[in-house]
Amino acid sequence: MPQHLPLALRAYRLVARAGTPLAPQLLARRLRHGKEHPTRLSERRGEASLRRPAGPLIWIHAASVGEMLAVIPLMERIRAQDFAVLVTSGTVSSAALAEQRLPDGVMHQFAPLDAPQFVVRFLNHWRPDLALFVESDLWPNLILACAERKIPLILVNGRVSERSFGRWRLVPGTIAALLSRFDMCLAQSTGNAQRFSQLGAPHISATGNLKLDVPAPPVDRPTLNRFSALIGMREVVAAASTHPGEETAIIAAHLRLRSTCPGLLTVIAPRHPARGPSVAEAAGAAGLTAGLRSRGDLPKRNIEVYVADTLGELGLIYRLAPIVFMGGSLASHGGQNPIEPIRLGAAVLHGPNVWNFAEIYATLDEARGAEMVADEEALTRRLGAWLADPKARSAVADAAERTVDNLSGALERTLAALDPYLMQLHFEQRAS
Repeated sequence: MPQHLPLALRAYRLVARAGTPLAPQLLARRLRHGKEHPTRLSERRGEASLRRPAGPLIWIHAASVGEMLAVIPLMERIRAQDFAVLVTSGTVSSAALAEQRLPDGVMHQFAPLDAPQFVVRFLNHWRPDLALFVESDLWPNLILACAERKIPLILVNGRVSERSFGRWRLVPGTIAALLSRFDMCLAQSTGNAQRFSQLGAPHISATGNLKLDVPAPPVDRPTLNRFSALIGMREVVAAASTHPGEETAIIAAHLRLRSTCPGLLTVIAPRHPARGPSVAEAAGAAGLTAGLRSRGDLPKRNIEVYVADTLGELGLIYRLAPIVFMGGSLASHGGQNPIEPIRLGAAVLHGPNVWNFAEIYATLDEARGAEMVADEEALTRRLGAWLADPKARSAVADAAERTVDNLSGALERTLAALDPYLMQLHFEQRAS
């Protein structure tokens, strides 16, 4: 164990090593709560379920769904250069997304728990030639072990929110010791780049936000056609990736608007699909007729609130709803990415708590490409105004699309920054 590490990191490594025998109990508990995949627990212990392919391997670590979506185009471009690509993540929902959306030939594994024994087992099997960590998911043992093996480490789409920055400033030596292991830090913006610099990251570049270059999510065309036919001329609003409390607000808004907008259909996609039945119950308790996607219900005329409690269908919802409220923003969760609905022509509303995407929302709001609603009353008022004035909501959607187009380009800048590393791997492969 390197003695020059800060005390906090040395203590962390000791505790992680000592706690390794408790991993089965931890995984069992997470499994009971639906936070682990029942047939892939061994991957969390660093035991690979796939063989390592021959040749150079690029490893991309993305914490969950949002991070994985952001780097899918990057995976495609790296894979097109004939590199093997492994992506790891830590959530069941991201594994489900991987099954649906990963490019051909890209492998997915769950990231190992951050215990030295599991990390060593993982690295011994996969032997990555380049490691790309996405945004801010920094696991100390994983990072330190890669650095000890001299695996080049690059942070892509790097992000440090003001809240995280404040917390990391309390332990400056610890975060500096981790960030100094990275060969390069590619930040989402100049603001993030400055925060990374103050925290001790070397070789920083503001390459832009990869989430702005993500294409529109796919859709099953027969399903879209069927839903469109069922909905007909009804007005549709959607609330995407919602958290507790936000569903209550959108249901209350529906109750107040249905007298002036007969036939209104509200689609709610909870951030955690397992909460679907409780959302439907809340709608029923408010006197509204609800349907559940997971139970095979369809948005027929008698359904007022349609709960889309399935994974991978936001592409369907965004194509049906010209107005989308982005969840996690009235609740205190930092907001969700608005780019996908914007790419599909929706006018976007959001609450005040959007620190995960602060710069994107600030730019959109300034350009009148989105609008902030502070509470249930404001949400109801703005939904009513846009339902009554299609031209106004179309103007917002158009401004949003122009803004996103102006901010895009992060993918090409990121690839340009990675190019020397990829070229070096090509040279080494040819030489061998």
